[in-house]
Amino acid sequence: MSLSIRVAAIAALFASAELFAAIPADFDAYVAATMAATHAPAFSVAIVENGTTTLAKGYGVRKQGEPARADERTMFPIGSNTKQFTATALAILVDDGKLSWDDKVSARLPGFQMYDSYATGEMTVRDLLTHCSGLGLGEGDLMLFPRTNRSRQELVEALRYLKPARSFRSGYAYDNVLYVAAGRLVEAVSGQSWESFVRERIFKPLGIKDSMVSYEGLKPKANFAWPHVRQGGPNWAIGGEVVALPEIAPIENISAPAGGILAGAQDLAKWLNVQLAHGAIAGDKRLFSEAQHVALWNPETITPTGPAPKGPLAVIAPMFGAYALGYGVHDYRGHKIVSHGGGWIGGISSFVMIPELNVGFAVMTNSMETTALKAIELRLLDHYLGFEPTDWLPPLQAALNQKAEMAAAIVKAAPSDAQEGPPASLSLDQYAGVYRDPWYGTVTITQKDKGLWISFDRSPGFSGALEHVRYDTFRTRWTNPVFEDAYVTFSLKPDASVDRIAMKAISPLADFSFDYQDLALVREGK
Repeated sequence: MSLSIRVAAIAALFASAELFAAIPADFDAYVAATMAATHAPAFSVAIVENGTTTLAKGYGVRKQGEPARADERTMFPIGSNTKQFTATALAILVDDGKLSWDDKVSARLPGFQMYDSYATGEMTVRDLLTHCSGLGLGEGDLMLFPRTNRSRQELVEALRYLKPARSFRSGYAYDNVLYVAAGRLVEAVSGQSWESFVRERIFKPLGIKDSMVSYEGLKPKANFAWPHVRQGGPNWAIGGEVVALPEIAPIENISAPAGGILAGAQDLAKWLNVQLAHGAIAGDKRLFSEAQHVALWNPETITPTGPAPKGPLAVIAPMFGAYALGYGVHDYRGHKIVSHGGGWIGGISSFVMIPELNVGFAVMTNSMETTALKAIELRLLDHYLGFEPTDWLPPLQAALNQKAEMAAAIVKAAPSDAQEGPPASLSLDQYAGVYRDPWYGTVTITQKDKGLWISFDRSPGFSGALEHVRYDTFRTRWTNPVFEDAYVTFSLKPDASVDRIAMKAISPLADFSFDYQDLALVREGK
């Protein structure tokens, strides 16, 4: 490329940045139309450009059927976007000289041990955050999800029982448990709880005043976006009707470092600005150093991009992807993007930064409307990067509907009536008992109302009926329909007594945090 062409290209880039400096003129209308099409109750959007907040706004109502509207201070659960805060907490400790990214975790975190001795000895602080530990996708999440009565230290000590799916540092698989361990490391090194450290060392310097580090202390009349899910479809995010949860499914304190923060647009604009400013804050101060900014955004683990979708979505498919420290790095139509997604039961979020333009935005909703969230995200990306405005909602919904139809067919075909298949091998009382998994703990099966009842003993409220399917396989009917149902198959010993249980989610679109397949439940006492 000649010098003149390069100069022209650079000039065009800056002209594009100047042309698209303001938010899209039709943005409010587009958000409203997207919400109407998907029945999302509320959205919250923060946009920052060159150190200035150009939008911090709430849309819709905090709870379906109630008048209170979302505003710029309404708290939404940001889910796994909390991981950025945990990574930044560690970066601050590195700046303080109390920690190094290359420190061995086993030397700094009491009780830390992985299943594999090599991983135990070699895992660094950096490795905790890059999803390359060898654990499978979401492995161990049932220690956190949907609720738990264990402590962070108990989780750290249980990591040694999680059998890896692959060798250490050999590939990418997203996890939550090691971010909980990272939060525990913050505590071990700083002498403060993770919650206290985030409030004092991150929230306070940035002027973040309306956010919470967990659901603990959330008051009934708080300015909070109530969670909503879909009911009547193959899972909580697809098909059926959008409904408010009867009660909030809180993220327990144990899992807060992986996904517990509640925040609104006004506060998140401050967070985006400090990230784009590489840690600099007002008054010539810094939240973290330039060196830590480089460390936080440096790609560490290659993430699979998968086959490109066919049809209109092909043009926006990334050509590469990587995971840094609490952030994902990928391309969008040839431009570098730093981003992350987050989700919890009844709420999802997306944080996106365009480094070359010094632009960032956060989009949140109190529902599981992934297509609506993505459509708004893409609308903003196209606008700031100078691409033709496109309504991405229809192709996104078409792709989701295709998945939903496939999943619904599988779920519908799943046998559920005892008369459809061969009878059980044993009487019901012979299946009852306590079954133990080394990392999760115990699951208890009892007789109840002429049937079987299953309870996850470390997870309050995670229980339900077992309905016979065929032979020694049953299926769950959880008391909370939001939870993903599973097949429960009993294995017998040669003397026909029960030896163990294997579990597997019924829906192929089940959330990966229901990692039933990772359990090895062996019956106790017999």
